[in-house]
Amino acid sequence: MTSAILNQIRAASPLIHCITNYVTVNDVANVLLAIGARPIMADDPEEVEEITALCAGLCLNIGTLNARTIPSMIAAGKRARALGHPVVLDPVGAGASRLRTATALRILNEVRPTLIRGNISEVRTLAVGTGTTQGVDANAADAVTEENLAAAADLLRAFAARTEAIVVVTGAIDLVTDGRDCYAIRNGRAEMGRVTSDLFKMRVTGTGCQLSALLAVVLAAAPSNTLAAVAETVALMGVAGEIAWVQMGERDGNATYRTRIIDAIYRMTGEELS
Repeated sequence: MTSAILNQIRAASPLIHCITNYVTVNDVANVLLAIGARPIMADDPEEVEEITALCAGLCLNIGTLNARTIPSMIAAGKRARALGHPVVLDPVGAGASRLRTATALRILNEVRPTLIRGNISEVRTLAVGTGTTQGVDANAADAVTEENLAAAADLLRAFAARTEAIVVVTGAIDLVTDGRDCYAIRNGRAEMGRVTSDLFKMRVTGTGCQLSALLAVVLAAAPSNTLAAVAETVALMGVAGEIAWVQMGERDGNATYRTRIIDAIYRMTGEELS
């Protein structure tokens, strides 16, 4: 992320509406503050359209779905799109249950989000209609590797072209595509939430949710090269995880790591990221 974009975000301090899950809502709010944006979390059907109209961007995260928030997401998404505001869809757990899959597909079809960000299993579910997501984690069999990178990029390019959305898949290798170009990004650490064979390895939750909200910020800032700015934002989260890990002490655990990631974003400069 260039200094110009970071400075633009921090000068404009865009208001971002997040209808997100209650597991990570506080972390999402704090990471938006860290980058210089302003968060608002409103999910009651009686007010979501009004709140969305006040904001520069919208992030829809289906991590903790319920009967009340589904219509709220649809209403807010349609209002944002009618106003020309960017909408980010984070289809958490799509493929793990019929409700999640159907809701994510409904938002995809009725709202037509500007950007879709998820793990490979979630996005594959949206692309082909079914999936093998393991809870909110990607299925290890779906993982993007150096060996299947070209095939994964082709799948995502086709999905992005069909939906006319930027598609972001995060994992050991992150992929970002607009249906034509595709960036492969190799930053971050497994402790940021990736599934590993070691069940006792440190992990934190919420970095994906945070990234989705950050992507709404960058889209709202309207950079001249949107795809590159999205790719840089994905790299920003990975680099923050790397910086935070270096600062970990012997007695620090996953709560400290989570906080240090947000702190790294707060302190990040364009020069440091470059």
